[in-house]
Amino acid sequence: MDPMSLRDISPDAVILWEWRGLSLNATILFTWAIMAILVFASWLVTRNLSTGTKISRWQNLLETTVSTMRKQIREISQRETDRYLPFIGTLFLFIAVSNLFTIIPGYVPPTGSLSTTAALAISVFVAVPFFGIADQGLGGFLKRYVQPTYLMLPFNVVGELSRTLALAVRLFGNIMSGTKIIAILLAIAPLIFPIFMHALGLLTGLIQAYIFAVLAMVYIGSATRAQHEKEAPVEPPSPGKERAKNDPRKENRKNG
Repeated sequence: MDPMSLRDISPDAVILWEWRGLSLNATILFTWAIMAILVFASWLVTRNLSTGTKISRWQNLLETTVSTMRKQIREISQRETDRYLPFIGTLFLFIAVSNLFTIIPGYVPPTGSLSTTAALAISVFVAVPFFGIADQGLGGFLKRYVQPTYLMLPFNVVGELSRTLALAVRLFGNIMSGTKIIAILLAIAPLIFPIFMHALGLLTGLIQAYIFAVLAMVYIGSATRAQHEKEAPVEPPSPGKERAKNDPRKENRKNG
């Protein structure tokens, strides 16, 4: 039984327990449940890791997931992935698991709450200067706000705030609207739409988790790429080009 009615926009409105001004809503309950599940699953999968040729199915799934994340982060940032993998991977797993559990009766995804998506977006907002300052220093990071001219300072600041708002509203809007549409269709035709709509909801949830993680990495990569390009070594000329440049026959033909 779904604890949310069609009139409830967010799981924040579903109060499960209240005592002397303290309340527990569906958002808090399911958020902590997802975190507990992720922690327990991480411990369960990593407690018996093997370096041999025979590994368990869970370790195989873990290695495939981590390898895919590393590949995506490397393609976006053009840098080593060890620094960004814990943060980006945690964002993706939390959002993906939160959305996938919608197949459980009575469960309400915490990503359908604006407070949860705002917290996730704020964590990205904080991570961008954190990684940027770690790579470029405080002065180098702040310099990007006044490039190519000091007149761009207010526009760059507004851009940082607006993309944080966009991250929060995009995830909240997609999950909330998807949940409501599924509930409406299930109420109209409960014998026709359940399987199809739940499958579509799972796909949408995974896509939204992927988009959020990719956008977070794009924002972080834009804050660190300038320093990376600045420190990139100049590629030395190949021996073939060097020999061709110093070929005396070429000089003779030119002088002839």
